[in-house]
Amino acid sequence: MARTPLDLDDLVEHWTLLKDEQGLVSGKRGATRLGFAVLLKFYTQHGRLPRGRFELPGEAVEFVAWQVQVLASELDAYEWSGRTVEYHRAQIRGHLGFRECSVAAADKLTGWLVEHVACKERRPEQVRVEMLARCRSESIEPPTLGGATGSWAPRCGWPRRC
Repeated sequence: MARTPLDLDDLVEHWTLLKDEQGLVSGKRGATRLGFAVLLKFYTQHGRLPRGRFELPGEAVEFVAWQVQVLASELDAYEWSGRTVEYHRAQIRGHLGFRECSVAAADKLTGWLVEHVACKERRPEQVRVEMLARCRSESIEPPTLGGATGSWAPRCGWPRRC
């Protein structure tokens, strides 16, 4: 399904760096500065980190690049794996008050899904929507799409109880 291009109102509302966010970005340079900034703005909008560059709208990258005074093309040099991005993720989580999904949190989330969602909802996409909303309300970083099966599972090991 084709994505609707973002208009200026969308960019300003969801992709403008706020004063405290500018402070987080200020010590970074080049691709690292832009990469961090787009990760941060994506997280504030979606309550999760992007799975890769492909999830970032081009116009949003351009808009954020303009704010941080880095060429948008610099994002191509950003490393999506490794110590730097892990540090960025931890900084973003800390700033926004989120935590990684622990085994205990995954167990609790699974129990909640079984008790409140799975009993009345069978559409996987709607279950996912409910799960993401619950993660956001609990300030837990949601499970990531992973593995060859494409199933939703946090890095900590998602219990399969259904």
